[in-house]
Parts: sequence; C-alpha cells; structure tokens
Amino acid sequence: MTPDHTGAPAVPEETWRRAVELVTAAEEVALACHVSPDGDALGSMLATGQALAALGKRVVASFGDQRFGVPRLLRFLPGQGLLVEPAGYPAAPALMMTFDASTVERLGLLGDSAAKARELIVVDHHPGNAGFGTMSLIDPGVAATAVLAEELIRRLGVPLDKDIATCLYTGLVTDTGSFKYDSTTPAVHEMAARLIATGLSPELIARDLYDRSPFGYLRVLGAALSRAELDSAAAGGLGMVWTYVTRADRALSGLPYNEVEGMIDIVRRADEAEVAVVLKEDDDGAWQVSTRSKGAIDVGRACHLLGGGGHARAAGFTSYQPVTQTVAALRGVLLPPA
Repeated sequence: MTPDHTGAPAVPEETWRRAVELVTAAEEVALACHVSPDGDALGSMLATGQALAALGKRVVASFGDQRFGVPRLLRFLPGQGLLVEPAGYPAAPALMMTFDASTVERLGLLGDSAAKARELIVVDHHPGNAGFGTMSLIDPGVAATAVLAEELIRRLGVPLDKDIATCLYTGLVTDTGSFKYDSTTPAVHEMAARLIATGLSPELIARDLYDRSPFGYLRVLGAALSRAELDSAAAGGLGMVWTYVTRADRALSGLPYNEVEGMIDIVRRADEAEVAVVLKEDDDGAWQVSTRSKGAIDVGRACHLLGGGGHARAAGFTSYQPVTQTVAALRGVLLPPA
C-alpha cells in the first residue's frame, strides 16, 4: 500500500513487485512526463531518473512539447542532464515510464513512443486516469505523483540524497499548494520531513518557485487583472472570476508563455468567486485554460467534459475557440454539488 493513502484504491502489492522486477531487469529506461511540465511532473520524473542512474541504468527523460524547454521556474531542479528533446527519444522503448500524465494525449510528441513501448508503466495520481499502459502505479488518494515516485525509489533500494529529495519536494510542495490544500495530510508532512532531512533548503526552493519573476511579468499581470471579470451567476450562483492573457500582451514585455502559469493563484483570491479561470494564449494561438476551485465545484469534471482534465480543485483544458465562446462553454459545465 502506498503512503498517504486516503481511501481510494491503492496500488496492489503485486503490481509494485512486478514494476520493481521490470525496472531491475532493464538496462535502459525511457522516462516521460506530461507536456508543459509542472513541478510534480518534472520533479517526479527527474527524481526517478536519478535513482535509476544510481542503479547503473541508462536513463533518457523527456516531455513532448513542440518547443522543448524546461520552464524557468523549474531550472533549479537537479538531474536535467538526463533530458533529451523529443527528437532524440527512443521510438519504441523496451521499458517506458510516464509521470503525472492522465492520458496518452498529455504526452504530446511522445505519445507514439508510448504506443510502441514493449512495457509502459504509468505513474500518476489523477482520478481520471484509467491506465493507458501495460502497468499502472496509479493512486488518486495520494497528494502528488511525487509520493508514488518516492515509494518506487524506496522499493528499488535507492537511498534519498539531496538532489533526489529536491525533485520530490518540488512535486510535493507544488501539488499541495505549499501545503495549503486539503490533500495535505499528516503523511504529507512526514514525507516532507524525510526529504528536508537530506539537507535541501525549503526556503531556496520556495524562492525559485514562487518569489521570482522577470519585470515583464508585472506588466502582463497588470493587463490581465485590468480585464478581470466577476460572473456572480456562474457555477450555480457561487461565482466565477476570469481573465485572459494574449500573445500580444506577452510580446510587449518579451515574456515567454511559461512565465504566466502562476497568475491563476492571484486571480483565485477573489472572495466573491468559487471558481477562478485564466485563459492563456500560447505561441500557436490556442487558449490554455487553467481553472481553480475552492472546493464546492469539481473543476476537474468540467474540464474533462471540455477535453481536458485534472483534479477537483485544479484542472485545465485547451480551446481553439475565441475567449467569449470558451468562457461560455466552461460556464455551461460548472455545476454546483447535488
């Protein structure tokens, strides 16, 4: 049974045993996480990659973005020497592992490699993940994919060091909202204590994740906040606050797309809204929609209906429709609890 289990079906012991056998027998392991990786996706993958390298495995790790690059906020993570661009990723890995990806589509350019892998181990904690691999290390009852990654590393017999722990801690702190969300259980704090005991600095990690932005971010944030709207009738009358960021906004300040991820955490502070939404136009003209809920609305369900997914309180989807149509579509599926 995985640590931090909160009632959802845990990974069966036999599945853990078989996963360890596959990894132990492999000479090379190909790792992948979801596109536009966040702290949990990239942190879990790099932590596992470093553990496998410590066992003498050949490791290759990647994510399937058209414009490959580690988000600036995550460039402090150790283990990035394992990363290759999608073009250099194995076409048909003997053993492939995915991290924090709820569907094969979330692997982007690496989806074909997943389809051709001889063995595919899916490591994830999203409740909508039905398991698209040959083996599933999936437990929606844990706070982050990093929890499952730590358990796998433990079962492989690799001791935690500062670099591995830094990656796991990043996954844990980002997916619990700096230990603010209700997924923060006693077991989460116990895991954090194990990781901090390796000598990592929570202060430095928090500074990189939350307290650093280029000056242009302030200008783009100001533009987004100036057009924020409060829809008191949305979400069954519980309210929705929303805004958007265009490519033109970013171009004026020379701001890359991945720098606007944290805006949702500012917009969500509005007391009058249960749901917060930020639409971000990417470099290809599509709208990447981030949603957050304070608990009364399941935004994961709503985003799933619109082709995306995520968790009950944090989810997203991609839209190719104009802003007003996208917001209207989301508004129509935000249902209050029965």
